Amino acid sequence: MEKETILQVENISKQYRLGVVGTGTLSNDLKRWWYLVRGKEDPFLKVGETNNRSIKGNSDYVWSLKNINFKVEKGEVLGIIGKNGAGKSTLLKILSKVTSPTTGNIYSNGKIASLLEVGTGFHPELTGRENIFLNGAILGMSKAEIKSKISEIIEFSGCERYIDTPTKRYSSGMTVRLAFAVAAFLEPDILIVDEVLAVGDAEFQKKAIGKMKDISTGDNGRTVLFVSHNMAAVKNLCTKGIVLENGEIKMADSIDNCIEYYVNSSVKSNPKPISDRKDRKGRGDLKIIDVKVNESNQVKPGIPTNISLIFDNKLKIATKDYRININITNRLGDTITYISTDFINNKSVVDDSFKRLDVIINNFNLVPNIYNLRIFVEINKEIEDWIEYACEFEVIEEDVFNSGANFAKGYGDFYLDCDFQIS
Repeated sequence: MEKETILQVENISKQYRLGVVGTGTLSNDLKRWWYLVRGKEDPFLKVGETNNRSIKGNSDYVWSLKNINFKVEKGEVLGIIGKNGAGKSTLLKILSKVTSPTTGNIYSNGKIASLLEVGTGFHPELTGRENIFLNGAILGMSKAEIKSKISEIIEFSGCERYIDTPTKRYSSGMTVRLAFAVAAFLEPDILIVDEVLAVGDAEFQKKAIGKMKDISTGDNGRTVLFVSHNMAAVKNLCTKGIVLENGEIKMADSIDNCIEYYVNSSVKSNPKPISDRKDRKGRGDLKIIDVKVNESNQVKPGIPTNISLIFDNKLKIATKDYRININITNRLGDTITYISTDFINNKSVVDDSFKRLDVIINNFNLVPNIYNLRIFVEINKEIEDWIEYACEFEVIEEDVFNSGANFAKGYGDFYLDCDFQIS
């Protein structure tokens, strides 16, 4: 049975002008208005540049989105993924009718509820309870329908004690909790969720993802459009995905294929030596200039492994107050495990002669796969260097137990050194 298309996007583009808004003269502004009211194309619409925020452009016009086309079926959970500045939030604002597209059309069949920013649609002077009724009315719900759901909304949000307090006194986490509960329990046909869930704590994020799963399943499942940089949450929740890059769709496929493409492109987008990488945080007095896992960036499980960090050390003071963390992450960026100097009882002094750290792992018991390192360096409570995708390495297949059988991919994250005793 063919599913019903609930949302269709045709040739959506959005152009922004950098700097001063408008054409520059009153007569041209009036001319633009006259063309638009007659349904004609904007005569001042100019050819703009691709929206690449990392380079300086030659035009005052940029395309935040360019020729976006996709369909969403009823009950589908669509993950929209991409780097910062890819156009994800702009697309959601257009779908939510917060802003209008420069060109193109959107066809939807149902009520849309959006969570785009903390407190979207909430009036700060109104109480939490009053905002529930206000949001429900905006969604087209009757007062009786809202009353029938209000107890569930308040209970799910965990804000019962403050429900009759003006929301301007809520924390950002409380506001997100209440806003999500309103959007989920008042049952819109299409629920649009931007990165706002990242504001909530781990317990609420788990509840929210569980609720989105519930509302998207079954015969009357609602449609969800979900944007997040948490690839584990996207993989867990979504069925299909689109990858945005510089305002254009680079892939529309199953969520697994989209995540694989996004992760690979994120890693490959950093071809420079780590010493030349600019996508890092920190003061930089102690800067990582080289990282290796063994000499070949290959690891045989069960055999001692060396992770070496080489530093450019500009410090002129001696201290024991330092922290170096090495997170070992999977292809989705999730931390598998981490190593930290915090675990060391008697630290050596970091001084101006310090330039190398070697971490010897006696038994590397990760299963065969591709992994990466995220490295964090702190001196005297100041972040010196923090770099993602610092080094990719591979754990290769190996006969760990000397049994004649290689330990292969696809069996979790770790293996346990064990024996069987049959009696």
